[in-house]
This record gives sequence, C-alpha cells and structure tokens, in this order.
Amino acid sequence: MSGDGDSVRVGVLSLHNSKETKAILNAVDDLGHEGVWLRRENTAISIENGEVSVEPEVDIIANRLLLSNTEEPAELLGLASTFQRIRPMLNEPSAVLAAIHKFATAATLANWNIRVPDALLALSNDRLNKDRDRFGDVGVYKSAIGTHGGGTWKVDLTEAVNPKVGNRQAFLQDLIERDDTRHRDLRVYIVDGEIIGAMYRYAPDGDWRTNVALGGDVMNATDEMPEEARETALYAAEVMELDYVGVDLVEGEDGWFVLEVNPTAGFKGLYKATNRSPAPFIAKLAIEQAGGTVEQSRVEDLAATLDDSEPRSKPRVNPSPDGEIPLIGYIEEVVVSGTSGSTQAYAKSDTGATRTSIDTSLAAEIGAGPIKSMTRVKSGSMKSGKARPVVDLVIGIAGTQHTVTASVEDRSHMDYPLLLGRDILQHYRVDVRRRVDEGGKETDSEEEYLEE
Repeated sequence: MSGDGDSVRVGVLSLHNSKETKAILNAVDDLGHEGVWLRRENTAISIENGEVSVEPEVDIIANRLLLSNTEEPAELLGLASTFQRIRPMLNEPSAVLAAIHKFATAATLANWNIRVPDALLALSNDRLNKDRDRFGDVGVYKSAIGTHGGGTWKVDLTEAVNPKVGNRQAFLQDLIERDDTRHRDLRVYIVDGEIIGAMYRYAPDGDWRTNVALGGDVMNATDEMPEEARETALYAAEVMELDYVGVDLVEGEDGWFVLEVNPTAGFKGLYKATNRSPAPFIAKLAIEQAGGTVEQSRVEDLAATLDDSEPRSKPRVNPSPDGEIPLIGYIEEVVVSGTSGSTQAYAKSDTGATRTSIDTSLAAEIGAGPIKSMTRVKSGSMKSGKARPVVDLVIGIAGTQHTVTASVEDRSHMDYPLLLGRDILQHYRVDVRRRVDEGGKETDSEEEYLEE
C-alpha cells in the first residue's frame, strides 16, 4: 500500500478494449500516478513458498470485467475474486454478481423498499405462463444477464413465452410507460456516493429501448432531474454496494422505478449529454483508497474531456497469427432462440452480408420479435433493394451466444434458414472448406446498405 504522497499503481482489470477502460487508465496517469492495464497478455498471480504475488504489481484494482458479455461469467467472477483476496478492489465481485443479474438486482432493491417494476422469474414453462396475464397484453421479457439492450424484448403476452432464451434464464416484467410519447428513461452515473452526471435517454425511431449503443438520443439531466429520482439512484447505488455504477430509472404514473444498475456502464452517452467524464473520479477514488493523494481541481479539469486514446500501459505483445479467435465453418449447426423457444438449424456464413437474416417460418417458430424496424437490403443485380422487418435474435455457436438484430425474409427456396452476417462473423475466422452438412448450394449473398 502506498504511503501519503507516494505514487499509486492502479490496476484496471479489463480483458476487452473500451473507451471507459482507456479513459480510467489515462486519468490515473494524468493525476500523477500510474495506471496499469491488467490483461491476458501481461497478468499472472503466483504462489511461491506461501507468498502470493500479482504481476504486474499494483496497489489497488478497479474491476472492469464485462461479465454480461461472456458465456463464462463464473470463470471471470472467480478471477476477480482471486484478485480481491490479494489487493483492494473497487466494484467487488459479490456486488457485481448481484448487479449483472437483472432479477437479482430487482429482488435486492425491492427488499430495501426501492420501487422496481413488478416481475416474475420462473424455472418452468408452466409456472411462468400461468401468471403472465398479470402483466397485461404487452410486457417486457428479459434475459437475466444481458447488456447494451441485448436480451430485452417488448412481447405480446397473449402468446406463451419461454423461461429461458438459449441457455440463459429469462423473466417477465411490467412495461412502465408514462404516456404514448417517445419512450425515455434516466441514467444516473454515481461514483463513491456522488452523482457525476445524469442524462435522459430517448429511444430511437422504431424501437422502445433507450440504450445509446442502439442509437438512442441523450439530453443532459444532471441539474434538472427530479429530487425523487436523484435520491432513488443514490440509494440504489448504496444498497447494491457498488463504488461506481450507472443507475437506470423510468418514470411511471406513481413515481420513479429503478430498471437496472450497471457496474460497467458506458461513458460515451453520458459525456455526449453532459460534457463530463466519470473516469477521473473513478481514478481519484482508487488512488485515495490506496493511500495516494490527488488535487480535486485537477479531477474537475480532466472531467471536461474523455481521453480514450491508447494508454501507455497497454501491454505491447505480438499476437500469434490466429490469436484467440475461434474457427467456424462455411455451414454450421447453431441454436437459434426467441421468446417462445429454441431450436437447432443449419446456418451459412456470409462475410458479404452486414446483417444476419432468418427465415420467416423459423422466426415464427421460435418467437423472434416483435418487429423493431425495417431495413433495406439489395440482392444480386437489384439496385433499389427491398424492405424487410428486423427483430432481435439469440444465436448460439459452439456454446457462445450472440444477441443480434436480424432481418426476416422468406428463405424457403434456399437451402439454409439462417444466414450469418458480419455482426456475428466478426468474432470468428471462417473456413470455407468446412461444413457440417453433406452439401447444398446457394448464392443468396446480400449486402445491407440503408437502414430506415
């Protein structure tokens, strides 16, 4: 632990590239201390003769693991727990576990008399559908773990739904809407019990979800949000025991409800709305908890920019030619899931297609939807293109699930009901010689060129 006035080495545990991770590391450096990026390339924990050491050496760790983006959250939780037992940590694993599981969040907040939408999680199909009518004809259907709006649907509850999406637990929730105007919610970003900024988020045209990652608009709400919303957000962060967090709220007829708490909330939308970055405040908290000192005026100055340039602490490692990118074939058998069920299907990999597409009949079978918007695609020699509906879809490939926005089309005249576009293929290498079927030829390559 560093003494007063000494330089503190702040490790940011983050196995992914993100603006937020880079901004925190740069803020630590700019505050006169040393940021250390803990990644796969440079990180190790050693036990030798009863002594435990961390490599590279750090005084404190800011936990930025994206557990909601992995199919192995328990593995990453175990990794974070290991570090926590060796060094002090911001956003401790137990708090993050409760926060990333949306129903665990709701149950925790409700136990502390914080208003959340009514919800139902059931392990059996019969039990979930037995009471689905209590949510009315339209409700919210969520996978318990998800991010960036993925795994969240507005569903027609006159039809049955499934208790799981793929291999992830799902639940039903009341749809809270104050009126029929453009849907909005409130994101409040909190660091160490203080509000850094807040923004109203408005759903993009053709959607009802407000996530900035999905194209939602933002407006500064830091000074204008109601006192009830302010106090509710601060209380929720305290109850969830998170050092830094984005709290999402929505206003109903009876007041404000907490929708989610996000321990790895993005900064991009908040900075766009408020011109204030949480990064230096997170850096300050880590430095001070490790015994270092910072100047508050310098923190405020740094907050006026979002420095997400490449930090000097990023490990310089020459990757192998293949890296860790998994390999899939030209034709793969995948698991495709919607709100009504899952099934296995053959899918063709097409690096020329921007967006994944699904056959109309298969989409109906699994309950893909509802339709979010329309997209225009061109095929072959067609210049004008044609409009197709777009829906959320969960596709599992070799144990890894991808939530994508897929176009729906009649593929009955084609060999394969699914076409994997670059929205999924960006995560893989494709071996065109490898196929799991015994044949089949088609030339249905498409390219999306305009969204409406």
